[in-house]
Amino acid sequence: MSMTTATPQQVSVVVPFLNELDNLPELYGRLNAMAQARSESFEFIFVDDGSSDASPQWVVDCAQQDPRVKMIRLSRNFGHQIAITAGLDLAEGDAVIVMDADLQDPPEVIPDLLAKWAEGYQVVYAVRASREGETWTKKFLAAAFYKVFFYFAEVKVPMNTGDFRLVDRRVVRALRQVREVHRYVRGLTSWAGFTQCAVSYNRAARHAGETKYPVWKSAKLAWDAVTSFSGKPLRLMTGIGSLVALIGVLVAMKVIAGKILHPESLVPGWATLVAVVLFLGGLQLACLGLVGQYVGRIFEESKKRPLYIVRETVGLPERADEGNK
Repeated sequence: MSMTTATPQQVSVVVPFLNELDNLPELYGRLNAMAQARSESFEFIFVDDGSSDASPQWVVDCAQQDPRVKMIRLSRNFGHQIAITAGLDLAEGDAVIVMDADLQDPPEVIPDLLAKWAEGYQVVYAVRASREGETWTKKFLAAAFYKVFFYFAEVKVPMNTGDFRLVDRRVVRALRQVREVHRYVRGLTSWAGFTQCAVSYNRAARHAGETKYPVWKSAKLAWDAVTSFSGKPLRLMTGIGSLVALIGVLVAMKVIAGKILHPESLVPGWATLVAVVLFLGGLQLACLGLVGQYVGRIFEESKKRPLYIVRETVGLPERADEGNK
């Protein structure tokens, strides 16, 4: 009578990075310690988003010692959300965990994510119970963003979450079908549906180096998030433009009344000029606000460019055309 041994489940850990040489050794050490205590089979996929330091070479050297370590090296900096997408495209795990390289997302939380996955949840997102090492300004802006996003977006993203999450293989296959240019991965994960739950954790301060998300990048991500999942900003601009136009009409009426009652107090032609400028300006704002964003997005999507270009891979099949799909 032959005995069969069940194949252990495979888990892919996707880590996008940009100039993180000071953090990668510590991250790998903690990932390795976590993986050794688990029964699952792990692969660690590091996605180089155009680093200019020795980070990619460190990953290559590490991969020579540990076959679980793999790398996708993009041809240039395509952005954090695109780097995550590249990792999801090439990950082969039954579950894929996305986390940053700065150790603000502790690898020690991964067993908690896997425990919820074992219960049957297909998306397990990590919720930040606390945020160490962040300024009051950044915390305030983050809270403000979630409130604004909740108001505008048709898809609800859980509060105080980042990209640190586990997604089941079926969710990964669904996300691979979505190839929009302006990406907000955590929003796409919520949009995809499936069974989802939360795991709470304390977000640590950055281990070393400087943040790769300064205020202006965070603002751009927030704008992409809102405009990708809602048409309300366009309707809001229409409302503002209509309000300005209405104000223009009221001002015109006031000026006309003043012209009739006190003709000597106004400069000839001033009334007509103010009324026309305010009225037309309001209408232009309404029209441009309605059309502008849609046209810009259509233009970007119509180019049909690949989301990213792979320069080289380490430990992975050479599928540089993956971004075209």
